[in-house]
Amino acid sequence: MNRDEAALLDVYNAAQRILIFATDLTRANLATNEEKQSAILYQVIVVGEATKRLSIDFRNSHPNIPWKDIAGMHDILAHQYDRVNLDTLWDVIQNDIPELIELITPLLPEQTP
Repeated sequence: MNRDEAALLDVYNAAQRILIFATDLTRANLATNEEKQSAILYQVIVVGEATKRLSIDFRNSHPNIPWKDIAGMHDILAHQYDRVNLDTLWDVIQNDIPELIELITPLLPEQTP
């Protein structure tokens, strides 16, 4: 497995964990459950970090995926953690992560789903 495949698999696995951690979670529950917040935020950071490990050529060959936005979310969470907005995180969980999984699934190495 090459570096791009490994990084893409890391993105996929972290995104799947986000959805697992958010199963049966409501926006109100997210606001009061610091454990869920921490677990999900960490996986969002993993998604962003793994995205940054993808080669420029790989990212450029798939311009329909908002790589810059994904990496930017990592930077905000890792370096400006005090500015995390739970409404934004909820939107990421509900919309961005399922869309990301849909976009990257066809790009995954053969042996993964």
